[in-house]
Amino acid sequence: MDHVQSLKCLVCGAEYAPDQIDYVCPKHGDDGIVDVQYRYDRIAASWSKAKLAEDRNMTMWRYRPLMAIREDSPLPPLAVGWTPLYRTDRLAALMGLKNLWVKDDGRQPTASLKDRASAMAVVKGREKGAEIITTASTGNAAAALTGLCASVGQKNVIFVPQTAPAAKVAQLLVFGGTVLLVRGTYDDAFELCLKASKEFGWYNRNTAYNPYMTEGKKTVVLEICEQLAWKAPDRIFVSVGDGCIIGGIHKGLNDLMALGWIDKMPKIMGVQAAGSAAIYQAWKDGTAGIDMKAIDAQTIADSISAGMPRDRIKALAAARETGGAYIKVSDEEILAQIPVLGQSCGVFAEPAGAASLAGLKKALDDKLVSPDERIVVLVTGNGLKDIASARKSVGEPYVVDANLGAVQKLVGEWKTRGAAR
Repeated sequence: MDHVQSLKCLVCGAEYAPDQIDYVCPKHGDDGIVDVQYRYDRIAASWSKAKLAEDRNMTMWRYRPLMAIREDSPLPPLAVGWTPLYRTDRLAALMGLKNLWVKDDGRQPTASLKDRASAMAVVKGREKGAEIITTASTGNAAAALTGLCASVGQKNVIFVPQTAPAAKVAQLLVFGGTVLLVRGTYDDAFELCLKASKEFGWYNRNTAYNPYMTEGKKTVVLEICEQLAWKAPDRIFVSVGDGCIIGGIHKGLNDLMALGWIDKMPKIMGVQAAGSAAIYQAWKDGTAGIDMKAIDAQTIADSISAGMPRDRIKALAAARETGGAYIKVSDEEILAQIPVLGQSCGVFAEPAGAASLAGLKKALDDKLVSPDERIVVLVTGNGLKDIASARKSVGEPYVVDANLGAVQKLVGEWKTRGAAR
């Protein structure tokens, strides 16, 4: 990994060689979050946009020169990455915008963006010779890890709160993960996972604690910019829980700016559920990430529920350093956007995935966004992850008897009302 310069502590600025530490800066305990620093001159000397364009590997690994893995590291066989970026003119018109794209990361192998980080976790864990890889999750990161581990026969132990949606728990079991349902919150599961990994020597995938998760998640924005022919959007809207995805977006954009592949930094707009808005409040109050206090997080969007966001330093920097902002939306506002996405562009989002669109709507209502801006909305997970919430967002189907007369009667009612729905 001669293209990696160091691991830099975001609290004190100390730098370490990649083989000096596995996770965090030892000066700050588990809060010493570090960031991978690259030697961009070395990357640029052997890699270019033209060379990338010739690459037929249409997965996240097409960006391997910008990922901190060994050249000889074997990669998992599941096709993670290169999800569609849809130009959504009907949704744009509905929102009063001229240029709007939806990036659908619900199209990943386990149906969420978390596959990007988990693919990195599997590669890095196997570089370390890990017998077991572990993580704490509200469901998506766990499903991603068990799925990626299953693809290579890697043992794993998963900590999830007992309240995780049934569909997500089912994924874990189908993929053969050893699942521990924790009687407590996601934050309780996170702390227990940390303790267990230290006690038993398991490789830990936990968000923020493991710096390489950012390197996996940033590939989503590398794709966005490439799919837009390297013309960066004006704003990117993304839902935020622990903060790793938004931090990864910022990191990826910084990479592209350093290489000269894009000529401007998009404004990153973080969207939090009102019941889990610790980062929003810190951004609004001007609080430093290291000084944030835990809250009691409660939201229907389980994937972005976090009482103490673990990647809060990177998450706050993403908005502050790009001229972006944080937006807070209610659960009702989130649910309302699930059918809007589905009916305007055919993308089925879980609540956390629809939160980004809810944030865009609120930003437009508050006149924070110009109709002329080029905007990308990131959908982080598929609606099949949480069918109960999806059903809450829509009406009930018609029930008819098994004869044509019943349908004729219903069609007549539609004509009287002027529409089928």
